[in-house]
Amino acid sequence: MLESLAAIGTAAGLGWASGVRLYAVLFFLGLLQLAGVYTLPGDLQALANPWAVGASGFMFLTEFLADKIPGFDSVWDALHTFVRIPAGALLAAAAVAGGDPGMGIAAGLLGGAVAASSHFTKASSRALINTSPEPFSNWAASFTEDIFSVAVLWAAIKFPLLVLGFVLLFVVFAIWILPKLWRGLKRVFRTIRQLISGAVAAGNRPSSVP
Repeated sequence: MLESLAAIGTAAGLGWASGVRLYAVLFFLGLLQLAGVYTLPGDLQALANPWAVGASGFMFLTEFLADKIPGFDSVWDALHTFVRIPAGALLAAAAVAGGDPGMGIAAGLLGGAVAASSHFTKASSRALINTSPEPFSNWAASFTEDIFSVAVLWAAIKFPLLVLGFVLLFVVFAIWILPKLWRGLKRVFRTIRQLISGAVAAGNRPSSVP
């Protein structure tokens, strides 16, 4: 029973981290296998292939830099909505695929749901942070996410049951915070739309100068 819960905890942790920094998860999993620090489950062994490590490392570096550019980071997040969530589900399922097939399906569903929660929480909060004209809050959030994803990955391997507990707490937190973030984003979009409408109206107003 504990072994099954530990496997689910590892899978949930991989999904959690993937929703924030997918390429970091892929890169460091491959490195851990190559260094002999951690033996990946059979279906994840391909991540240790030198070509896979090179590709994930390149994408990790690209994402690391892209995420430090205010505004562009939100574009990057929007595009990766279609990458992080299914990849989180696949990683979670592959992490336990050597066991019960039913557990693999359950792990995939859990990993996808957790990846979606962490991705949308990250993307929404960063979009709100980008409304600030200074870049320092954006950089601080980005570096925090870098550290968080690696820490969750390490904990998912070493302390999967603890991670499983934190994942459950995070899902509850995400259910509570996401509607508030969405309302905040709607206010920002409404303000931008009003400013644009005002500027257009001012530009179309006839001049009073003879």
